[in-house]
Amino acid sequence: MKKFYVFFLAIACLSCNEDYIPKPKAFLSLEYPAARYSNAPLEALPFTFETNALAEQIKVKPLRASTESYGLNIEYSTLKGTIFLTYKAIENDKKNLADFIEDAQKLTLEHTKKADEIPAYPYENNERKVYGLFSEVIGNVASPAQFYITDSVNHFLTASLYFKTKPNYDSILPASHYLQNDMKRIMESIKWK
Repeated sequence: MKKFYVFFLAIACLSCNEDYIPKPKAFLSLEYPAARYSNAPLEALPFTFETNALAEQIKVKPLRASTESYGLNIEYSTLKGTIFLTYKAIENDKKNLADFIEDAQKLTLEHTKKADEIPAYPYENNERKVYGLFSEVIGNVASPAQFYITDSVNHFLTASLYFKTKPNYDSILPASHYLQNDMKRIMESIKWK
């Protein structure tokens, strides 16, 4: 039995003569197609915007609310993500506008428990009467980006980005940035009817 241990020890010592070389760090290389935007087919709604051709489906449904309201889901199955939009008519009521802004900001602030940072970027286009705020939520959160826009009199639109996966900031970051650009394009191309 002693001979076996000596033999095993000799083999172990002689077999370890190759230097260990650590593997280089690898980064996930994801490439997405260049975005091709066109007007979304939304004739019945009180607004229009441009959407990316990568979005496979836009689902629209009326919502039960105190004012005219719609829910829109823009689905990107290849990225396992969805942009959820909610439209509400303000009806020239300052209380409605204040309530809608407060609700939109609450949605973003709910992520402060898990977010590392929430930078917010104001948006303003006086020519088209579009004013709002885009928020990027950094960290392992359910929704990495949200915005709201309004004309302050008749129209109010919110959007949030969600993925069909467990929140892991590093893993979804490339897809998140890609879809955040689509969200910004919605903000920039919105036209109220």
